[in-house]
Amino acid sequence: MPIQPVVKYPPFNVVRASHVEYAVTDLARSRAYWVDALGFIATEQTGDALYLRGLEECNHHSVVLRQGDVPVVNRLGFKVFDEDDLDRAAHWFAQQGLPAAWAEVPHQGRTLQATDPLGMPLEFYHAMDQTERLLQHYGAYCGTHPQRIDHINCFTPDVQASHDFYASLGFRTSEYTATEGTEQLWAVWMHRKGSTHDLAFTNGRGPRLHHIGIWVASITNIIHVCDVLSTTGWLPSLERGPGRHGISNAFFLYLRDPDGHRIELFNSDYLTVDPDFKPIRWDLKDPRRQTLWGAPAPKTWFEEGSVFAGQAVRAPLLEAQPIVAP
Repeated sequence: MPIQPVVKYPPFNVVRASHVEYAVTDLARSRAYWVDALGFIATEQTGDALYLRGLEECNHHSVVLRQGDVPVVNRLGFKVFDEDDLDRAAHWFAQQGLPAAWAEVPHQGRTLQATDPLGMPLEFYHAMDQTERLLQHYGAYCGTHPQRIDHINCFTPDVQASHDFYASLGFRTSEYTATEGTEQLWAVWMHRKGSTHDLAFTNGRGPRLHHIGIWVASITNIIHVCDVLSTTGWLPSLERGPGRHGISNAFFLYLRDPDGHRIELFNSDYLTVDPDFKPIRWDLKDPRRQTLWGAPAPKTWFEEGSVFAGQAVRAPLLEAQPIVAP
């Protein structure tokens, strides 16, 4: 079986996926999309950065848009349980021979920046500046009414290696896709917070970011933002959906921001908090895994993603393709 057993006592305690920092080429245009159209809350804007959050988030930010020359992803952020976990993380990365160093990051306490074995740039922190939760400030609800960041989905050239690494850090598998007969991993969904995923990996040229998942409260929020985008000049940003995945049961809509960074708006997944939860297996040839219903995914959805700053992209080890729903 390609799925690793649960590590109940990992070397340090990751709570959840927390934030992503993008480089964007036009900060004003990005603000028009993320804030004015999608409805994200702008916590703060400096000369070169825009800090965003969802309506129910108390952390200062879950998305950072930083002015840059080319659109890339600078960091994937994870929150740990306490300050001691940061020291344990630094020790563990040193033991593994993986790059890790302390960094000064605005609005965060001590922050450890590290790189995983496949080249993904990570950062871990415990404390972040807090701000007012706007969950019941209904006058602030605009666009799709984004509630919170939920997950990060990445292309990797070696799904098994990515799975093994994060399983060793206590990430548990909710669902996975494997090839028939050889049982090679093609994709895997892993979590820490007890939902279907905080982190997912798909076979492909990588490492690259496929998308971040933003939780919205209802299906109607997703339908409404389609109307908003189609009547405010952003219709071309709709890439795929609405529809429903077989995997995770998520109702989804995929968007591309002005720099091509992909965003999933979704809801309707399920809890995975029980320690004896058994991962759900999907066959790569099952068309329901990717689309339970809805239009098939376009070619861009399988092939395009956001590159990580300074990281080379490699071809995948596994040569296999899923069946696309008719």
